Amino acid sequence: MLRVGSNVKTTCMACRNLVSTNMGVRFRIPLQKLHPLSRAIHHRYSGNTNPQRAPHRTAARYFTSMSRLPMRPPKPPPGSGGRSYQQQRSFWVARLAARLLRLRYILLGSAVGGGYTAKKTYDEWKDMLPDFSEYNWVIPDFVWELSEQIDLDKLAKALPEMEEIAKLLPDLDKIGENFTFLKSLLSSGVSLGSEVKGASGLHLLLETSGDPALKATDSSAAATQDGSDKQYKKSSDKEKVDQLQEELLRTQLKYQRMLERLEKENKELRKVVLQKDDKGIHQRKVKKSLIDLYSEVLDILSDYDANYNTQDHLPRVVVVGDQSAGKTSVLEMIAQARIFPRGSGEMMTRSPVKVTLSEGPHHVALFKDSGREFDLTKEEDLAALRHEIELRMRKSVKEGQTVSSETISLSVKGPGIQRMVLVDLPGVISTVTAGMASDTKETIFSISKAYMQNPNAIILCIQDGSVDAERSIVTDLVSQMDPQGKRTIFVLTKVDLAEKNLASPSRIQQIVEGKLFPMKALGYFAVVTGKGSSGESIDSIKDYEEDFFQNSRLLRDGMLKAHQVTTKNLSLAVSDCFWKMVRESVEQQADVFKASRFNLETEWKNNYPRLRELDRNELFEKAKNEILDEVISLSQVTPQHWESILQKKLWERVSTHVIENIYLPAAQTIDSGTFNTTVDIKLKQWTDKQLPHKALEVAWETLQEEFARFMAEYKGKDQDDIFDKLKEAVKEESIKRHKWNERAMDSLRVIQHNALEDRSITDKPQWDAAIQFMEETLQSRLKDTESVITDMVGPDWKQRWLHWKNRTPDQHIRNETKNELERLLKLHDDHTAYLANDEVTTVRKNLEGRGVEVDPVLIKDTWHQLYRRHFLQNALSHCNLCKRGFYYYQRHFVDSELECNDVVLFWRIQRMLVITANTLRQQLTNTEVRRLEKNVKEVLDDFGEDMERKTQLITGRRVQLAEDLKKVREIQEKLEAFIEALHKEK
Repeated sequence: MLRVGSNVKTTCMACRNLVSTNMGVRFRIPLQKLHPLSRAIHHRYSGNTNPQRAPHRTAARYFTSMSRLPMRPPKPPPGSGGRSYQQQRSFWVARLAARLLRLRYILLGSAVGGGYTAKKTYDEWKDMLPDFSEYNWVIPDFVWELSEQIDLDKLAKALPEMEEIAKLLPDLDKIGENFTFLKSLLSSGVSLGSEVKGASGLHLLLETSGDPALKATDSSAAATQDGSDKQYKKSSDKEKVDQLQEELLRTQLKYQRMLERLEKENKELRKVVLQKDDKGIHQRKVKKSLIDLYSEVLDILSDYDANYNTQDHLPRVVVVGDQSAGKTSVLEMIAQARIFPRGSGEMMTRSPVKVTLSEGPHHVALFKDSGREFDLTKEEDLAALRHEIELRMRKSVKEGQTVSSETISLSVKGPGIQRMVLVDLPGVISTVTAGMASDTKETIFSISKAYMQNPNAIILCIQDGSVDAERSIVTDLVSQMDPQGKRTIFVLTKVDLAEKNLASPSRIQQIVEGKLFPMKALGYFAVVTGKGSSGESIDSIKDYEEDFFQNSRLLRDGMLKAHQVTTKNLSLAVSDCFWKMVRESVEQQADVFKASRFNLETEWKNNYPRLRELDRNELFEKAKNEILDEVISLSQVTPQHWESILQKKLWERVSTHVIENIYLPAAQTIDSGTFNTTVDIKLKQWTDKQLPHKALEVAWETLQEEFARFMAEYKGKDQDDIFDKLKEAVKEESIKRHKWNERAMDSLRVIQHNALEDRSITDKPQWDAAIQFMEETLQSRLKDTESVITDMVGPDWKQRWLHWKNRTPDQHIRNETKNELERLLKLHDDHTAYLANDEVTTVRKNLEGRGVEVDPVLIKDTWHQLYRRHFLQNALSHCNLCKRGFYYYQRHFVDSELECNDVVLFWRIQRMLVITANTLRQQLTNTEVRRLEKNVKEVLDDFGEDMERKTQLITGRRVQLAEDLKKVREIQEKLEAFIEALHKEK
C-alpha cells in the first residue's frame, strides 16, 4: 500500500518506510492496483524482483513524475458500493491503534523504572537492619520446619493477659520514693553501716538483671532527689533500708515467678511441637541434630589410637572434683534425671562416662552400643539405667584394678535440656583405702590429666562447700592444667550446708570471687543439689534450691550475684562456653586430620601400590572365606584316598603290638593248635581294650593332617601370609572343640572283632596278598633290627677302613658279645627266645677268657636283638615256602609238613585293617568332616566378635595403616558434616 498526500511523506508498504512526495491530492493507491507498466517501472528501478519490497527512492521518483499530471480521486469499481468510505474508516482506526501502542510502551517503561526504584529502596532499608543470624542457635531447626504448622492463635491465647502482667509489676511510685531517700542519704554523706552496703549490693544485683522498670525507677528517683532530703529522720534510716531491701526482693521474686511460669508454658509448648515433629516430619528421614553429629565424632576419636602426633583436641566439658564432692549430682541436675548409681561415701564412678545432652520430645536415655531407650520419667527405667551403668563400669575394670580408663557413652534427650557433651571422671582421692588397688590414686590422676590436658576442654571444677577448702585436692590439679583459668568454671556445691556450718559466710564470698584459692576460672557458681537423700526427685531438688537462694542471706547481703546461683544458670553458662569453644576450634582440628589423612594415604601408595586398603574387619572376612573354602575341600577327598591313608597309618600304629605281643609269642609254640589258640586269645584282648581307641585316634589325626594339608596347599596358591596366625589359631581351636562320637567306638569294636574272627581265605589272590603283606612286614622289622644291631656293635671293618671310623669301648664289648652269641645260635638253630642262666654264665666266662669284662644284662640285651634277627630270617624263609601252600590250606591238610598259620594270622590282620579303614572313612565323610566344618564356623564367629583376638591374630604395619586410614577418613567426614551443619545453624 502507498499513502499519498500533498506535500506529505508517503509510506512504502513494501518496506514500511516513509518517502517524500509532492502530491496535491491525498488518497491511497494499492500497489497491486497500479498499472502493470507502473509496477514494472517501480520494481525495475528498485532492482528487486520481489513486487512487495520496493526501495524508497524508486517509489518517490515514480510519484514525483505522476504529481505533474492532473489527478482526481479514483472511481470505485462497479458494484463496490461504499467501499471508498470503508477504506477511509479503516485508515483512522489504524492511526488510533498506533497511538495506543505507543502508550503501551510508555506504561511498560514506567513500570520497569518504578520496580527498580522500589528494589533499591528495599535493599537500602534491609542493609539498615541488624544481623540476627548469630542468634539462630536459640531456636532449633525443627521449629523453623514446623513454623507453618503452629497455630499462632493458640499461642497468643496461652500468653498471659496484660492485666495479669500489670498485677506482677511493682509499685513504681513507691520504689521511686525509696530510691530517692537512699540516694539522698548517699549524697549527704550519712554513714549507714553494713545495711546500706547490703542495699547497694542488691541495687547492683538489680542493675545486672537488666530490669528496665527498675532502671526507670532509678532515673526518676534521681530526678526527685534534691526535694526529698529532709523528709526522713536519722532514727528511721535503718527501717527504711530494710523496707527497701524487702521491697526489692519481693519485686525480684515476682519477676522470677512470672518468668518461671512463662518458661514452663514454653517448655510444654516446645514439647508438643517436638512430638508433632517426631510423628510427622521425621517419619521421612531422621535428621541427626548438631550435638549428635559432634558426639559421634568424639565416640570415634575415643576408639582411635592416634598416630603421627594426631591428638584429640576437640572440646568437651570435663567434670572433675574430689570424691563425694557432688560431681554426679551436678551432672544429674543438668541432665534433669537421677541417672547415675549412688553410694554413701564409697567410690561409685569407676570409669569415665561421656554424656551427650540434647533436646528432644521425650526424656529418654540410651547407650551408644544399644538400641534400648530408657524412659527417664519412669522410676523402673531409671533404676534399670543405673544398674546398667554400674554393670558396665564393673565390667570395664580389669581384675586387680579399681578404676578403668574405658569410656562409657550415654546420650540423654529431653525438652529444655542444654546441648553439650560432658565427661564425668572418677573422683580424686587423697588416700587409698582397703579394697582398692595400690595404684588407684595415680590412675585417677592420670585419667583426669589425660582429659584436662586437651587445650580445648572446658574444665568443670566441683568443690564441696561443706568442708574446709584447704582439704581440696582437685583445685591444685586444675591449677596445674589450666594456670590462667581460661577454660575453667568453678562450682561450689552444698552451699546450704556451708551457710549453716560456716561461722563467717564471707568465706563463701571469697571462694566464688576467686580470692581464696590460687586457682583462676572463667566463672564461679554456687549450687545446691539436694538435701542428701537419694530418693529426691529433680523437681523437688530444684524447688529446694530456688527456695534456699530466695531466702539466703548470701544473696540478700550481696555476697552472691543472681547469675552465679542455681544449676540452671550454671548449665546455660557451660553450654554457651562449650559452643563458643567448639566454633573456635573445630575447623582447626578438621585441618589437622586432613593433613594426617594425606600422610597416611601417601605412605600406603608408596608401600602397597597394588593392594586395596582393607582394614582388620575386612581382612578377617577375607580370611574367613578362605578357611571355609579349605574346610569344604575336605569333602572332595576320594574314598580311596581316605582308606589308603587310614589303613597305612593304622598299621603303623598297631604293627609293633601285633609283632611283639601277638605274633612272636604265638610263633614260639610247639604246634599249630597252640599257635591258633594263643593268637585268638591275644586278638580278643587286643580288640576289647586297645584296638578301637587306636583306630579312632588314627582317624582323628588323619582328619587333622588332611585339614592342615589343604590349608598349606591354599597358602601356596598366592594366599596372603598375613592370615597365617589366624588360620593356625582357628585350626587349633577347632580341633580342641571337636569331640568324636562316642557311640562310634562300640560299633567299631564289634566290626573289628567280627573281622578278626574270620579265618577263611577264599581264593588264591587273597592268599598271595596275605603273603605279600607278611613278607613286607617281616622285611621291615628285619631291617629295623639290623639297624639296631649295627648301632650296638659299631662300624664293621669296611666302614673303619673306608670312612676312618672307630668303635667305642662299649661297642667293642658288644661286638665280642655278639660274636659269642652267634656261635651259640649256630650250634642251636632251634633255640628258644630266652637264654638260660648257665648259658649266660658260659658266655661271660668265654669273654673273660679273651679279656672282655661283660655284664649279664648286656649279654641278655644283645641276645634279644640277635634272636629277633634270627627269628625274622627264619620267618621270611617260611613265608617264601608258604607261597605254594594255598593248596594244602584249601584242602585242610592238617598233617602236612607245610603249616602256614602265620599267613592266616596276617590275612586276618590285613582284613581287619581294610574293614576298619572303610568304617572310619564312612564316619569321617558322613559325620566328622561336617562337624569339623561346623566347629570352624563357630570358631570364626567367636573370633569375629572378639576384637581383641582379631587384633592379636591379624597384625602388621599394613593392617595398622589401613585401620588408621579408615578411622581418619571417618573422623574427617564426620567433622566436615558437623562443620557444615554448624555453619547452617549460624
